[in-house]
Amino acid sequence: MGQGVRLLWLDAGAGAVAGLLGLLLAGWLSDLYRLPLALMLFIAAANVLYACYSFSLVWRRQRSVFAVHLLIAANLAWAGVCVGLAWHFAGEASVFGLLHLTAEALFVGGLAAVEWQRRGRLVSLIPGTRPAATAQTP
Repeated sequence: MGQGVRLLWLDAGAGAVAGLLGLLLAGWLSDLYRLPLALMLFIAAANVLYACYSFSLVWRRQRSVFAVHLLIAANLAWAGVCVGLAWHFAGEASVFGLLHLTAEALFVGGLAAVEWQRRGRLVSLIPGTRPAATAQTP
C-alpha cells in the first residue's frame, strides 16, 4: 500500500471515528462543551459524510485530480468552519468545546496541507498513462 493510500485511510478513518463517536456521544458532548445539541449532531454528521467521501477515494482504483482537489478543499473549508464556530461560540462554549473546535481545525487543516503536498501520490492513473501536470508534486 502506497503512502497516498495510507494518507487516505488516515483521513477517512479519522472522519469516521470522529463522526460516529460524535453521534453516539452528542448529548454528553453538548453538555460538556456547552454547545447546542443540534450543532454537535451537525458536526458529527458532517464528519461521517466526509468519511464516506474519503473512503470512496480509498476504494477507487483511479482517483482524478478533481476528486483529490475536492477532498483537499473540503478539509480546508471544514477547518474554516471550525475556526468560525470557535469564534462564534467563544463567549458561551466551555474550554473543552473551544479546544475541540480548535484541534479539529488544526487537524483537518494539517491534513489538507499534507494532502496538497502529496496530491500527485493521491491521484491514481490508468497504467501506461502519464500524470497531468497539475497532479504532480515538485
